[in-house]
Amino acid sequence: MAAEFKRTLKLRGRRDDSEFENRMRRKLGWAGPDVCIWILLSATFFVGCHGYQEQRFAMEPQDQSAVVGSRVTLPCRVEHKVGSLQWTKDDFGLGTHRNLSGYERYSMIGSDEEGDYSLDIKDITLEDDGLYQCQVSSGLNGVPAIRSRYAKVTVLVAPEPPRILQGAFIDAIEDQPVDIECVSEGGKPASEITWVDGSQNVIKNNVESRVEMLPDEQRYITRSVLRLIPNKLHHNQTITCQAQNTADRAYRMATVHIEVKYAPKINVSIVSGAVNKRIPEGSEARFLCSVDANPPAQMYRWYLNNNPIVGDYEEELIIFNVTRKHNKAVLKCEVSNTAGKSESTLALNVTYPPSFRTHPQNVEAAVGASVTLSCDVDGQPQPEIRWLFHEPGRIGQVKGKAPNLKVYVDERTAGRYICKATVSGYPEIESEATIFIKGAPKIISNRTQAGSEGDKVTVECEALSVPRPDDIRWYFEGKEISVIQDPDFATLEETLPNGIVKSSLVIRDSQSKHYGVYNCSVTNEYGNANAAITLKPLKTLPLFIILIGVTSGIIIFSSFVILVVVCHRKRRKNQKINEKPDVTVTSGDMYKESDRSSNISDLKLQLPQTDESYDLEYTSSDRSDTKNPAGLPLAGPVPLPNIRHDDPMLQFRYSNDYSDPTYADTYFKNPAAYVYDYPQGYVPPPHLRVQSPTLEVPTSRSLQGSLTRSIDTSSTLPLSAGNGSQNNSLQRTKTDETDAINNLGLPVGGEAPQVPVYTQSGGKNQSGVDLRYAATYGNPYLRNGTMSNAPTTLATHV
Repeated sequence: MAAEFKRTLKLRGRRDDSEFENRMRRKLGWAGPDVCIWILLSATFFVGCHGYQEQRFAMEPQDQSAVVGSRVTLPCRVEHKVGSLQWTKDDFGLGTHRNLSGYERYSMIGSDEEGDYSLDIKDITLEDDGLYQCQVSSGLNGVPAIRSRYAKVTVLVAPEPPRILQGAFIDAIEDQPVDIECVSEGGKPASEITWVDGSQNVIKNNVESRVEMLPDEQRYITRSVLRLIPNKLHHNQTITCQAQNTADRAYRMATVHIEVKYAPKINVSIVSGAVNKRIPEGSEARFLCSVDANPPAQMYRWYLNNNPIVGDYEEELIIFNVTRKHNKAVLKCEVSNTAGKSESTLALNVTYPPSFRTHPQNVEAAVGASVTLSCDVDGQPQPEIRWLFHEPGRIGQVKGKAPNLKVYVDERTAGRYICKATVSGYPEIESEATIFIKGAPKIISNRTQAGSEGDKVTVECEALSVPRPDDIRWYFEGKEISVIQDPDFATLEETLPNGIVKSSLVIRDSQSKHYGVYNCSVTNEYGNANAAITLKPLKTLPLFIILIGVTSGIIIFSSFVILVVVCHRKRRKNQKINEKPDVTVTSGDMYKESDRSSNISDLKLQLPQTDESYDLEYTSSDRSDTKNPAGLPLAGPVPLPNIRHDDPMLQFRYSNDYSDPTYADTYFKNPAAYVYDYPQGYVPPPHLRVQSPTLEVPTSRSLQGSLTRSIDTSSTLPLSAGNGSQNNSLQRTKTDETDAINNLGLPVGGEAPQVPVYTQSGGKNQSGVDLRYAATYGNPYLRNGTMSNAPTTLATHV
């Protein structure tokens, strides 16, 4: 259609041109050729006489580009216009009138007065693309026709949004090329396609583009192919195709998301056990195989020097005991998935203390020769070597720092050389070697030696001999000793460090004849050395004298010990006799020993006196470590023998918890008599007083808290035959106790009349009674009249 439109415009333009020429011919041709010649000559004469002004362009149209739908104005101004003016498109006349009938979007704007005949094109389309020219015909006076330059109008069309033919998602495998094609259609001019990766970097490599004309022969289609070699960096990235042309600088784009399957990316590192990337020998090392893979890793394998490591190891490998054999070993981790298999290696760097592969060896050399001392040390990192020359009384001088030390031998350089090896973080080690100067031997043994007659005796001859001696001989009293001919002797040779050789002459059973002067002769290739060694017998005491002395010493020591023991016992016996014993009346049943902090009450026995008063006997509950104390506890659990469980009062074990509502009466029954309970009654009348003995508290017993008194003959009870108390407290059995009480005239059991017992006003002690110190104060057992083993009638006063 567009082509036909162009052909129509061309035909119409040619027809208009021919009609214009015909009209001009008709106007001039009526007069014939002669008339034309006459007019021409007249015009020439008139111009020559008067002159005329040519018509010319003040402004000519220029090339322009316009986007479809925009407006374009092609300028054209003419000065001294004489002829008719028209615009042509591709050499086809559009008309001479300003409205350009037949072309709705075309018009000539401006005014004749200004000579402005600019062409205005509205809502430009692709049909408006072409060459435009402003033309002016010749005038009546022979003014020539003029034409402007051609102005090219280029119509621009923005491309359609591009399309990626592979779709919005692409699954790729690492290192396998993928072609991604992007198409941009309908652009005029042709679109320019640019590829951009996920980091907004322009992709320039491996891009091929081609442009094709659309069937309308005006617009274009652009195809761009990106050949992508995917790798791990492309995974989950977006590749963008951008298309644009001069019609619209705004990018139109299409994107594709790429998922890349790639083989594992591995990095082997030391997790723990390393110090500055070095693993100390003997430590536990952990290694991590870091993996980045898509899809995830499926299988792990570990190798040490290409040997598989046995064990169910995956991401982490543990070497429990790193040794020096692991130094410089190559640890490899191999991981695989569906995309492939990868591996990574790590060279182990193990540190370990220095050790000698070969110790320095002693060297024998003649004066003037050169020798080399070697110090072969293994260690990691490489040990630092120092050679020190040992000089007595001086600090060793450093002679070298290489494993091999070259020395020129003379008197000053011969001696001990010490090789010291150091590795950072470990103790220093050292070994030494000696440079000996070859020469005649020197005997260094003691010249006087001793032995015991009858024993095996050894005579020693030590010699410094470099080189080793060729011959060592022994002589006795000028005669050479032959161990083959004389069975009494034997010889032994021994090589000692530092070039010393020891020869020992053994006398199997020494006699007096074997003692004297021996001569030792040592010979080597450089000379001979002799030394006289005197063997002397040892003088010892006879055996029987030694036995007599030892026996006498034992007897004297034993006698001294016995004497000390006898004196000690005698002294203790005298102390017991001088000490006044206490008379202790105990009940038949003994109670368990308690400590000094327990509330064990001393029993006080009321003993009737001739003056109708009562004497009191006190027992100490804390006299010795061996006797059983008598008395009842004021507090705390104690064993209660022969308890009558039918009596409710005896079911209480703690005196502090006891309350006795049954015995509200101030009198209660006792097997010996009625006893008045002062704590529950009133204060006794003045004529009732308790007679207490005169107390004498020995200083040695003040810390035990027991009450004692001086013994008087009239009130002393018979002593128990089995008394063994260490503090002279007297105890007796139950039978003896009862007999003693009967002898004193006290009622026992049910024999005495059941009458109350009081002290008389004529007693020795007329002072009042402090009830807090009564034995029955706070102790229900002393108030129980039914207790079969209760003590006899008691009263207290302190």
